Amino acid sequence: MFDIVIYGGTSAGVMAAIQAARMGKSVALIEPGKHLGGMTTGGLGWVDVGNPQTIGGLAREYFHRVWKHYQDEAAWKWEAKRVMKGQHAPLPPDEQTMWILEPSVAEQVLEKMLGEAEVLVARNQWLNRESGVKMDGGKIVSIGMESGRIFEAKMFIDASYEGDLMAAAGVSYTVGRESNRQYNETVNGKTPLPKPGTLPRIDPYQNPGDPGSGLLPRIQADRGGKEGEGDQEVQAYNYRMCLTKVPENRISIEKPTCYDEKNYEILFRFIEAGGMENDFFKKNLHGSILKNDPLPNGKTDTNNNGYISTDYVGMSGEYPEADYATRHCIAQAHEQWQRGLVWTLQNHPRIPEHLRHPYAPWGLAKDEFIDNGHWPTQLYIREARRMISDHVITEHVARGKEAAPDPLGLGSYAMDSHATKWFVSPEGFMTRDGGMFHHLPQPFGISYRALVPKRNECQNLLVPVCVSATHAAYGSIRMEPIFMVLGQSVATAASLAIDHNLSLHDLPYDVLRENLLSDGQMIDWPA
Repeated sequence: MFDIVIYGGTSAGVMAAIQAARMGKSVALIEPGKHLGGMTTGGLGWVDVGNPQTIGGLAREYFHRVWKHYQDEAAWKWEAKRVMKGQHAPLPPDEQTMWILEPSVAEQVLEKMLGEAEVLVARNQWLNRESGVKMDGGKIVSIGMESGRIFEAKMFIDASYEGDLMAAAGVSYTVGRESNRQYNETVNGKTPLPKPGTLPRIDPYQNPGDPGSGLLPRIQADRGGKEGEGDQEVQAYNYRMCLTKVPENRISIEKPTCYDEKNYEILFRFIEAGGMENDFFKKNLHGSILKNDPLPNGKTDTNNNGYISTDYVGMSGEYPEADYATRHCIAQAHEQWQRGLVWTLQNHPRIPEHLRHPYAPWGLAKDEFIDNGHWPTQLYIREARRMISDHVITEHVARGKEAAPDPLGLGSYAMDSHATKWFVSPEGFMTRDGGMFHHLPQPFGISYRALVPKRNECQNLLVPVCVSATHAAYGSIRMEPIFMVLGQSVATAASLAIDHNLSLHDLPYDVLRENLLSDGQMIDWPA
């Protein structure tokens, strides 16, 4: 019997485990895979946070440790030590942080923090989603793994990207985008993108101009509804590749064995239609299909860049509710798409030589993800299930039009979402649905009430990742530093509820608030 059991070794799960252990609780951190940290260690080294002043507590400590790591000359193997610019303004000298780092360094720092806290970590343990969750009187008693292992605890935290424990416990949730009408929002539901003039006219048919020949792969016949209407579609996933041009540390990305150039026909047609000469593409996307954000030691965090890039648009919708085998296949398909994309950009004759040239030097970093073929260990699950609690965070809170009750952390990044699908426009050309990027006027509070289920559904579960928020608001919340903050905060709440012998719903907010502030959490922002 543990005090607290955490399912999901994401950055939120790791911080929750460390906080619970520091508060004297017996804790088990369960991770379905081998590696801890989720996207924080899985390739997302160019860290998005919005305003770094909103990040406190263990997350601030983590990024300070990263900064300390890179003060050592020995940390710079493949290039001379330098200041990494372009991400976030520095914090005061006694709180220096660094928000740009290699995946292996992220894992090293998190593992060290866990080791210091003496947290029990159970790896390669997958929740039995059919019958593994045992409930009694509105509380989880134990959770069983597919391996047969059973974990009993007083409190549980679902820190997974998918919300599997939450769902298996019978907690209400949603997948997809709410209609604008549901919460009186303005940027939810089906979205009219791209903006006029930012995408060339691309024929969507197998044989150009011939609808009878069928559509190209991943292109739908229509939007499937009106703008602003809700659906169950999920924004695109990808892998954040760690690439390098350093010859001694570079591994070429070979042509996938299952390569089918039809999958890249939209890329060829984009280029042949002049897409890379488009003023919007050159000015806003720097004329590149890949977004290579620089990391130390000559490496990159390579992300999606524009309309046709590393996002495998239209192929993530099945993932949130899928069984483990199907999720694995979806992840493999994303990997094959990206490997094929890089190979195509570097080698395919339909890519003009002057365009192939900039991509040619890049390859996977030999000293990253060593036990996974140098490929990132975590698919970027930007959004999956989202809990529906008594309190739902909407865009009105994110935009500062409504105050958040009982905040335990701050959000500050823009409301950001990626495309959901390609479809044929009424004019007969390729276009896409989904995606947004709306800056916020100032940081906003994230309510404790959005991280606990409805009282009548579960009284000893906290959910710091799949929080109760609309698709619009979740676009700001879904950043790794915020997940760290929320992970620490819910662990504090769980520990205090145990100490005071209270349910999570009866824990006085002033008690929680006092402890959060004493641990350096940032939970208020002046109007």
